[in-house]
Amino acid sequence: MNNTLKVPEAELYYEVRGSGPLLVLVGAPMNADSFAPLADLMADSYTVLTLDPRGVSRSTLNPGGTSRPDQRADDLARLIRHVDAGPAVVLGSSGGAVSALALAQDRPDVVHAVIAHEPPLDRLVPDGDELLAKSEKLMADWLAGDRVGAWRQFFELGNLQLPDEVVEMMFGGEQDPQVLADHRFWFDHEMRETITWLPDLAKLRQAKVVIGIGEDSTGQLCDRTSTALADGLGITPVRFPGDHTGFVGRPDAFAKALRAELIEVGFPPGS
Repeated sequence: MNNTLKVPEAELYYEVRGSGPLLVLVGAPMNADSFAPLADLMADSYTVLTLDPRGVSRSTLNPGGTSRPDQRADDLARLIRHVDAGPAVVLGSSGGAVSALALAQDRPDVVHAVIAHEPPLDRLVPDGDELLAKSEKLMADWLAGDRVGAWRQFFELGNLQLPDEVVEMMFGGEQDPQVLADHRFWFDHEMRETITWLPDLAKLRQAKVVIGIGEDSTGQLCDRTSTALADGLGITPVRFPGDHTGFVGRPDAFAKALRAELIEVGFPPGS
């Protein structure tokens, strides 16, 4: 089922498939389509909710609206209540992991557990100020028109090894207008708000939180930030198949690992 829900400052596009306990899959800036293969696999035993975050793809944002983690968490809480199938387990990846963590600390009533897969929380690592300064530069460069150069900086900052010719092929030349609009939204409205967010560790320690890291992400920035968060919470991270987007590249293996983790947090599949 595809539908929309009006929330403060925005209208959210969301999809629901399957039946059983509610599992939410969310990213930022990734949209619902990024999670579709994983959602299809999980829908045999869970009600799976996916969405486009506010201002991304098919979700709209009012002029002057913003996309802070607390707002995205409120959006998730409203969606969970709207579909009336919670409390939910929320798997958030990248910026969506930050949204999920904000949900866990601000609206624990709607979540059974949160699985935060590679949250990019730069302030948690010792060189956070340096990282944030470099991010400010690449955001400014993208908005000034140097799209390929900004993406090169982005991947270098994350310690993601992409050859220059691959970056040029992915982001140079003419791009789909919607993709370009989503990239602009990320660099202008989402990235800064996401990477500068500071979690409330005391509140998160009261919630059921799992920190996920890709098996192939060792040494990357999100490995470092995720490990720092896990250390702050006094928990051991869980390794998932693949890298930062393992649910895209290896959905079958990721689904198997996710099912095991859902059992571990006391969220068995529906009958």
